[in-house]
Amino acid sequence: MSFVIAKSTGPGRPKDLEKRAAILQAAKRLFTTQGFDGTSMDAIASAAGVSKLTVYSHFQDKERLFVAAVECVCQEQMPAEIFLADLKGPIRRQMLTIARAFFSLITSEEALAVHRTIVANAQQSPKLAQLFWEAGPKRTQEGFEAFLRDEVKAGKLEIADTHRAASQFFCLLKGECHARMEFGCGEPLTAREIDEHLNATVDLFLRAYSPRQ
Repeated sequence: MSFVIAKSTGPGRPKDLEKRAAILQAAKRLFTTQGFDGTSMDAIASAAGVSKLTVYSHFQDKERLFVAAVECVCQEQMPAEIFLADLKGPIRRQMLTIARAFFSLITSEEALAVHRTIVANAQQSPKLAQLFWEAGPKRTQEGFEAFLRDEVKAGKLEIADTHRAASQFFCLLKGECHARMEFGCGEPLTAREIDEHLNATVDLFLRAYSPRQ
């Protein structure tokens, strides 16, 4: 007796992955330019070149698709690997890598547009704001907290509250520049000014939390 093994029709096949990627790319573009409320699942399906049913089969609703799009952007610019502590290498070098990736992410036009949308609709859509926080800022902070804990265990840092320290680091990185960009005022920083800002922030953080002699 012979058996015929049917090919899987579930998600995970190359075509399914291609469609999922196309949907995410379309969602990222439309959420950025049209906002959450101004973006429909029909529009995303059309931009991705798939049916609306296909969009719903990958992402059950628009909120989940929004979260996936935010996670995708964060993963692209700040992959999980960036927070793996290299205990044999200089901590300053790795912190600068994290700082550059974070600053590049938050000052991109896409990130600024989404952030403005969230802030503008925070009172009307508190659930959306919470979803954004968990998919983006919270994920990033938790990754950096894990990095700090590993460095503390290795004796390279001395931090009693890694959650607070991680929050301080990202707030310092945002600084005046991010606030000005959000408001649309002031000239953008030059590459040299950004480099000076990032180096100064990392040095300040390390002076505060390096082990006392």
